[in-house]
Amino acid sequence: MSDRTSRVTSETLIVRIVLIAIAVAFLALFLLLPLAAVFVEAFRKGAAIYFESLVEPDAIEAIKLTLTVAAIAVPLNVVFGIAASWAIAKFDFPGKSLLITLIDLPFSVSPVVSGLVFVLLFGAQGLLGPWLNSHNLQIIFALPGIVLATVFVTFPFVARELIPLMQEQGRSDEEAALTLGASGLRTFLTVTLPNIRWALLYGVLLCNARAMGEFGAVAVVSGHIRGLTNTMPLHVEILYNEYNFVAAFAVASLLAFLAIVTLAAKSVLEWRYGDAIAGRGAH
Repeated sequence: MSDRTSRVTSETLIVRIVLIAIAVAFLALFLLLPLAAVFVEAFRKGAAIYFESLVEPDAIEAIKLTLTVAAIAVPLNVVFGIAASWAIAKFDFPGKSLLITLIDLPFSVSPVVSGLVFVLLFGAQGLLGPWLNSHNLQIIFALPGIVLATVFVTFPFVARELIPLMQEQGRSDEEAALTLGASGLRTFLTVTLPNIRWALLYGVLLCNARAMGEFGAVAVVSGHIRGLTNTMPLHVEILYNEYNFVAAFAVASLLAFLAIVTLAAKSVLEWRYGDAIAGRGAH
């Protein structure tokens, strides 16, 4: 049996070399080479021009807006993700399967379509547009619309990291705490939260990366108002369309750097706390 298993699961040296070479070539061609090209183009005219592009007023406003949107959207998704995961993993209720399906909805709907939905709801000619105008409230082409679009496309990330983990952990720890007299809030803070902290942080990293890099939904609801409603990805598009390639790649390199930092933090979490994130050894 051992010999047969070995023959089935083991490959010859040449096959392994070929498979590894294909994987490395694919990563180099479609990941490392484009990433390197971004930084090469950003520094093509020197470091002085690079930093001037980043401190230009419109670029500063785009960076501020991107960070502001992420600072609002990520905590909202943390609250939603924890609440949804708690409800799905710890309780049985009608519509549970529907809730799980709705959480996955942003994965199957184009971001552009989701942006159009918000325009149809909150735009000047939308369903709620006249009421919003009469009360001097602006959602579309303003910060609230950008936040709404970003929250929509990012809210599965935290919930999807927590739901499998909390389902595997079960209810025994919480039930024991409640039996010993702990309140619901204390049970959450001292029992549930410590058990999910690394998976929660993992989900937050992914959510934050998507929030800062979102383009499609934000492009629809922002109005592309330069210096006001342009996030970093939208600012990159405008600069590139104006043939200001160095500035475009400079801002893009900042996004790429943030993505690399996120990837590094994600890899550290997987290496250090992989079992806790996956649900093994959580107790």
